[in-house]
Amino acid sequence: MSDTATMKSIAALVPPGSRVLDLGCGDGALLDLLQRERGCTGYGIEIADANVLACVKRGVNVIQLNLEEGLAMFDDNSFDVVLQIDTLQHLRNAETMLRETARVGRRGIVAFPNFAHWPNRLAVLRGRMPVTRRLPYQWYDTPNIRVGTFKDFEVLAGKNALDIIDAFGLQDGREVRWLPNLRAATAVFRFERD
Repeated sequence: MSDTATMKSIAALVPPGSRVLDLGCGDGALLDLLQRERGCTGYGIEIADANVLACVKRGVNVIQLNLEEGLAMFDDNSFDVVLQIDTLQHLRNAETMLRETARVGRRGIVAFPNFAHWPNRLAVLRGRMPVTRRLPYQWYDTPNIRVGTFKDFEVLAGKNALDIIDAFGLQDGREVRWLPNLRAATAVFRFERD
């Protein structure tokens, strides 16, 4: 998530002063923003060496960990907010990590590429997998091991007893609340355990 407007939209969902865990935090840009502008504290979880180093250079607390191994090192409700921003689609254990997000955090925020966005639908109608700014890879070299839609996540949340307290799409840094499954490249959900 490199778009500054998108990052600010996600950051606005995090209450000021929150203790945050950012799963798959990348270079730590979002956690850095939350620390500077929202007075948050917390940790990022990242596996890639270069990103861990970038986090350290930013002054972001980071733990190098493969998320496929889970979050057993954290107790229940250890954090006010757990973020999974552009992480869920890369995980083999996506449902397990969603439950872990709800376990270790009082609230969870998830954002992922919305495969049902209209340009993606059009590409599939033409017989091709979509290649867009939000999904910039060819089908054979994508780091995404799964694709999902806004509606798919609603079903998954219900199956896992998660109460969605806010949901919208993001398109070009703007919130999309009317027909987000069709009109937004990114799906965003804020949830709690039922």
